[in-house]
Amino acid sequence: MGLLRQPQFFYDYLTVAIICKLKKMSTFAYYIEHNKGTMKKQILALFICIISLHVVYASVTLEDIVSNKYKAQTIPNIVSSADGEYYAMADAEKKMILKYEYKTGKVVDTLFNTATARDCKFASFDGFDMSRNFRYILLHTEKEKIYRHSFKAKYYTVEVKRNLVKPLTKDTRKQQIATISPNGRMVAFVMDGNIYLKKLDYDSQSEVTKGAEPGKLIYGVTSWAYEEEFKFFNSLTWAPDNATLAFLRTEEGRVNRATIQMFDDETYSDTFTYKYPVSGTDCSKTEVYTYTVESRVVKRMDVPVEEGGYIPRIVFTKDSLALAVMTLNREQNILNIYNVNPKSGVATLMLKETSKTWVDDDTYSNIEFYKDFFVVPSMRDGYRHLYQYSTNGKLIRQLTSGSWDVLSFLGSDGKKNFYYIGNEEGAIYSALYRVDTSGKVTKLSKNGGYVTAKMNPLATYYVESYSNTITPPQITLNNTQGKTIKTIYDNASLKNLKLANKEFFTFTNAEGVQLNGYMLKPLNFSADKRYPVIMIQYSGPGSQRVLNRWEAPDWINYMVDEGYLIVCVDAQGTGGRGEQFSHCVYRQLGILESQDQISAAKYLSTLPYIDKNNITIYGWSFGGYTALMSASTSQGIFKNAVAIAPVTDWHFYDAIYTERFMNTPQANKNGYEITSPLKKASDMNSNLLLISGSADDNVRLLNTMKYTSALINAGKQFDMQLYPNCNHSILGYKNRLHLYTRVCEFIKRNTK
Repeated sequence: MGLLRQPQFFYDYLTVAIICKLKKMSTFAYYIEHNKGTMKKQILALFICIISLHVVYASVTLEDIVSNKYKAQTIPNIVSSADGEYYAMADAEKKMILKYEYKTGKVVDTLFNTATARDCKFASFDGFDMSRNFRYILLHTEKEKIYRHSFKAKYYTVEVKRNLVKPLTKDTRKQQIATISPNGRMVAFVMDGNIYLKKLDYDSQSEVTKGAEPGKLIYGVTSWAYEEEFKFFNSLTWAPDNATLAFLRTEEGRVNRATIQMFDDETYSDTFTYKYPVSGTDCSKTEVYTYTVESRVVKRMDVPVEEGGYIPRIVFTKDSLALAVMTLNREQNILNIYNVNPKSGVATLMLKETSKTWVDDDTYSNIEFYKDFFVVPSMRDGYRHLYQYSTNGKLIRQLTSGSWDVLSFLGSDGKKNFYYIGNEEGAIYSALYRVDTSGKVTKLSKNGGYVTAKMNPLATYYVESYSNTITPPQITLNNTQGKTIKTIYDNASLKNLKLANKEFFTFTNAEGVQLNGYMLKPLNFSADKRYPVIMIQYSGPGSQRVLNRWEAPDWINYMVDEGYLIVCVDAQGTGGRGEQFSHCVYRQLGILESQDQISAAKYLSTLPYIDKNNITIYGWSFGGYTALMSASTSQGIFKNAVAIAPVTDWHFYDAIYTERFMNTPQANKNGYEITSPLKKASDMNSNLLLISGSADDNVRLLNTMKYTSALINAGKQFDMQLYPNCNHSILGYKNRLHLYTRVCEFIKRNTK
């Protein structure tokens, strides 16, 4: 055993381990080969072999992947105080809420603790919000998901000084979108489509609206389509002076119903019904209302909305008499921003944004209002940049410019400094910048990686997530002078994972457009061998997958260890490269994207280490759609195709998303025809694995079943896998393990 204490032993052992990895042989075999006839050394070899299994060669497994073993800590949910000096954050177990000081990053107080709070009936909570004076806490437990973002829960209020927990309501029903007033003394919330108001000082509850009937008329909460496509599910917004509550009223009666069959242990299955407007059909009618707390008057705001149009955002500005209401026409190429007086209901146009294609959702989802101005992103000069307007809608200045995109606006000090995330260094990167009113730009984050951030209200501090391909997310607290105050999470346990690194590359497609991609190679890669390839992609409008950021191990890393090359290419239509690149897919969604994946496969086929006869294309959701389009139009370049939850014809998908990029079927009949995998089923010549969750509310099972019928009618054999009662994400340990195992075995079986 004394040998094990010698440093040289470990040096020699690691050297041997590396050689064995490259030669794909065990350390035991190596030592037997090089130490024949020496029993002692053979015994030692056996011992080394045993420990090497646990120390050096621990490859990722599908079981570890789906168990979230490699999940990284991200930017936590934090609530900033109104003065910008403190923030509140829950502990890891969600048992406590701690108060931190921004300037030091240190805990200065415990605002809530389930173990010590009076009348606390729960051991942990699911989430929280707070009044910005930190006097009141709003907690929720027993969270029950509805759709992608929305949920029901049991809400509780806590007055910090009294340390007393109270149920938000005595009603036994769960609540939705509970929203605390700025002063913390009131909470508005929804039950079964109606809005209620709780006054905490008086422990009194009143009805704000009446007559709601889910599926016909709802208040405060939004429709399924608004939630899914505008990422807008809570329309409750308080005036800064706490006197007025604004909200949306949504009529869904004329929207077609979709029904999901649920399979359980009963003899007969149950059904779930919701409103799902497909392209070209009636959508919900939405209006803006206000409620005056003192008079209890509910009033409709006179906001002009085109027939069939949308209201994707409402928010009070810093002025309690100025409610900002954003409207879109149905085609989504005209955005109007109105200043609405909540007392009179009169709307005044502040800004009109138009596009020849569609107005990007960043324009209305990333807008910020300040005392004397507001900031809005726009692609009007060909790239997404920031524009500063006065409160009466007069353009003050363009804040950023250049052949690159602003990815997100973070905030302003309300005077001369503005902070944003941009990709000036290239489409695969992002960094945090400050620009002032003179146009001076200062970079505050590191080089060569990918950054996201959240900023406090006064733009004096921010929490940043930085990563690159080999560095897991580093979550840090920083001041806006660029100084790191504290590391919140360093994800140290993920730093030593032995993973294939992304190798970035570019190539030019058949039309002369340069595309970005990356490749993952096995650790024992040899340029003298030919490797089968799995092409992964999403390809949806504005998305990006080819980024210089860390990604947790997934099933693709398992397949790299199995001897496959993984390739990802961002096709035309994806984001980060300006309007021309991302909007060129207008009215022909899926055509250029699939052509680019085919071009990528042809490019890969020219590389000496690629097995051009064994290329698989894989995708989920829009990626599944692109996989079908690519495999059906590539004339056999893809040996295999895996499509999970794919749209198979844009007639079947929801109106808001589809019409944004395709217009209506009535206005673009040919576009819908040429972009339909359903119409191309007879051209499917790849080995195909088709996967869907039976309870997918987003890309409904109808898509898969219609496509299945088309394949059968065309005499095409294929593999298929359904997951009962699973939604679009097919979640759950056993479901995901089965899915990944199914995909990997399908590819292996069809790779020869």
